[in-house]
Amino acid sequence: MSSSVLLVNLGTTRAPEPDAVREFLAEFLSDPMVVDYPAWLWRPILSKILRSRPEKVAELYRAIWTDEGNPLERGTERIATALGRLLGCEVRHAYRYGSPSLRERLGPGATRMTVVPLFPHRTGSTTGSIESAIDGASGIEIRRIAPDDPGYIETMGDLFHRSVGHEAPEHFVVSFHGIPRRYDRREGGMYRADCERTFGALLKNIAWPKEKATLSYQSRFGPEPWLRPATSSVLARLGSSGMRSIAVATPGFITEGLETLEEIGIRGRRSFLGAGGKRFIRVPAVEAHPRFVESLAALVAETRS
Repeated sequence: MSSSVLLVNLGTTRAPEPDAVREFLAEFLSDPMVVDYPAWLWRPILSKILRSRPEKVAELYRAIWTDEGNPLERGTERIATALGRLLGCEVRHAYRYGSPSLRERLGPGATRMTVVPLFPHRTGSTTGSIESAIDGASGIEIRRIAPDDPGYIETMGDLFHRSVGHEAPEHFVVSFHGIPRRYDRREGGMYRADCERTFGALLKNIAWPKEKATLSYQSRFGPEPWLRPATSSVLARLGSSGMRSIAVATPGFITEGLETLEEIGIRGRRSFLGAGGKRFIRVPAVEAHPRFVESLAALVAETRS
């Protein structure tokens, strides 16, 4: 019986160009688990977005694109390579949106597969959408990264200490991707509770006082209320309040991408420093950190044993 491991990330544009961004956004924003408005209402709005947004978003992608290409793609590949080397078996990656797609990877050829969504915090628009796409496929075992998984938390703790060095910041901001409040209520507060579990476990790991830390949410999209506080507001407020140095971690993003490198690393930094702050430290994503890869290997081994 053939057996393999599949890591699933959200996805990204294939190039920092308007046409490629338009293609990605069209697929991503057409998923009813991402945007659940009725089709008759959403289609004209989406059509307008696909005309007006791709040029601006492509410009943001160009700010983070490297000689190696897309940071999210390279980071996902590095995790798969490191995990495959540790497990001694085939480990591939797929994207829920974009290519290689989850649908392509679930095609014929593997009668047994372990799928690991690269999202420690459960919500319909990420883990739920992946599980929905897999539903009905035979021989698939899904393994989920716990929000307080020891290897994941220890990795973030190590990256925090490496990033701040010997001079601790005055405040620590832990930023997660936001979702509409309506979604969180519908899911019984599951996503918010998962984020809070990670926040608490990380502060405990680095022995950081809770009164010097803030849990916040970023990447708001659309007009309806999202989970708060908004990271952008928190960073501006801390800068204007006389806070001289802060560190920002983004535990919800396993790989680097637009939300970490551009939204936090460029715009977030600019907001804090522009409001009066002096030192801005961005803690990198866990990616293929050896301790995190070890933890993924243990998670997969639970299924394969």
